[in-house]
Parts: sequence; structure tokens; C-alpha cells
Amino acid sequence: MEHIAWMAWTLPTAIFFVMLALTLGVMTWLAVAYPEAERVGVLRIPTTRGDRLFISLVLAAVIHLLWIAFVGTDPIATLPIGEGVEISSLWLATLISLVSAVAIFRTV
Repeated sequence: MEHIAWMAWTLPTAIFFVMLALTLGVMTWLAVAYPEAERVGVLRIPTTRGDRLFISLVLAAVIHLLWIAFVGTDPIATLPIGEGVEISSLWLATLISLVSAVAIFRTV
């Protein structure tokens, strides 16, 4: 494990990679079960499910970077588990990212 020691392997990091893998798995299953058809949305360009996923992932990265720049990562709550588990304000950025991804998949 020495070769990956540079990465901060924390629970949020693990959740991110597991969710990314699950998303790619679901998108692959959807592509096989329901073949894709391009559609034109508010951007006036033909997009597929994969295009919309890419747009929403890039937008999520931008939302999180702007959140860190302007709001920070201060805890917004502490759960009474053990010595106390702090909930970062980045979870609000994640919620905004999920809402924007739903909007992108419905309108773009």
C-alpha cells in the first residue's frame, strides 16, 4: 500500500469512488437495457446520457470548488456518535450538485 500512501483515503473519499463506480455501472446497464438516442435540450445540441453525465460531473466539480473558495468547509453540525462526528458544509454543495444533475438530465 506504499504506492498509494499519497492519497488521503478517508470515508468521504471512499464514498466518492464507490458512488462513481456505481454510477458508471448503472449507466452501462442503462446503455445495454435501453439503447441511447440523442436528444436536443435547452443547450440546442444533441446529447446522450453519457454527455449529460459528463456535464453534471464537471458542474459538480465546479460547484464544490466554488463552495470551498467562498464558503469553506466548516462543520455545520456534530453528531453525538462516540467523541462526536462533524458534518462538513460540503454536504450542502453535494446536495446542490445532485439537484443540478437532475436538472441537467431532465433539460439538457
